[in-house]
Amino acid sequence: MERSKSGMKEIAKAGMMMPQESLLEVQKRNNSLYIGIPKETSFQENRISLVPGSVGLLVNNGHEVVLESGAGTCANFSDAEYSEAGARIAYSPEEVFTADIILKVAPPCEKEMEYLKHNQSLLSILQLNTQTDKFFKQLCSKKVTAIAFDYLKDRSGMYPIIQSMSEIAGSASLLIAAEYLSNVNNGRGEMLGGISGIAPTEVVIIGAGTVGEFAARTAIGLGAEVKVFDNSLYKLRRLQNHLGTRLYTSIIVPDTLSKALMTADVAIGALGPIEGRSPVVVTDEMVHKMRSGAVIVDVSIDVGGCFETSVVTNHTQPTFTKYGVIHYCVPNIASRVARTASYALSNVFTPLLLNMAEAGGLEQCIWDDAGLRHGVYLYRGAATNKHIAEKFKLPFKDIDLLRAARI
Repeated sequence: MERSKSGMKEIAKAGMMMPQESLLEVQKRNNSLYIGIPKETSFQENRISLVPGSVGLLVNNGHEVVLESGAGTCANFSDAEYSEAGARIAYSPEEVFTADIILKVAPPCEKEMEYLKHNQSLLSILQLNTQTDKFFKQLCSKKVTAIAFDYLKDRSGMYPIIQSMSEIAGSASLLIAAEYLSNVNNGRGEMLGGISGIAPTEVVIIGAGTVGEFAARTAIGLGAEVKVFDNSLYKLRRLQNHLGTRLYTSIIVPDTLSKALMTADVAIGALGPIEGRSPVVVTDEMVHKMRSGAVIVDVSIDVGGCFETSVVTNHTQPTFTKYGVIHYCVPNIASRVARTASYALSNVFTPLLLNMAEAGGLEQCIWDDAGLRHGVYLYRGAATNKHIAEKFKLPFKDIDLLRAARI
């Protein structure tokens, strides 16, 4: 028995002396990203897609960020802040466009299209209503992979950029209305909200989506009396549940809406688009019957507007008056609070870029991430969004088929 044990020990010792297979840690795929952030050239576009803190995080993870001088100025971020975070400051757009991934807010202008390289990747808002076939054909000719911020989805199926910008626009719309009710902007000299002994401000919100919800939150928080209209019972119920309070809600019936507007101090247009345009539900006659000095903030103006009297304005001349009613019809309200909006954008793009690197690069991340894939409208110059392909007569390739074939 002792001999048997001794023999087993000798065999074990001999086995330990034999060369053993080394167990190595499985490393995650990691590609260093080269990201370019040019200065925005679009009219009154004040946002920037990455704030200094996010740039620092990316640089510390081994990525290179080149930023055009002054790109963050309108959002009150200095070149020094970006430089200290590790970004390389460039003094010409051409230098920025040498990067593999171009990160912009607005889509590239005609001059910037010339700077784009072949097989480059572009992430920006699409703004489909303002684009021409020339824009897409130029991107196609350079085999660009283009991703629209406003088409990106998260794991819950929501659109995170639209959600963030809508939250900002909804809250800001009430603050804007408050400014134009006050004496400072030649308003009626009223405070938006309500205090003891004085009847509260009446606010009518048309649309019960994210913009409408955050407009209602702000109005209720200030003490205003709120009425919300929408054609979707589901959205109206959801809004009440999200707010956790009962408030006046109604399907959009012209007579009911007109009566509410007649006594309203503030009207917020927050209806989303149907077939590319928001429906016009407030007629010229309804506006004519509103109180003199009332304020309309048409947040839907970037998709056509839901007031018949709405005309696009800008941040320099934001209002006009018709029938004694002040109209604020500035698209891109988020640029009015560019620093806050830039943080909101950065909160989405920073983890997205880090995930790209972990996946092994942008292309692999497109195949792995269905939400990112939903934002791709051009892949290596091929149109992967059917609506865009049909509208601008471009050859269409299904991105899911491309994924399956790993082309």
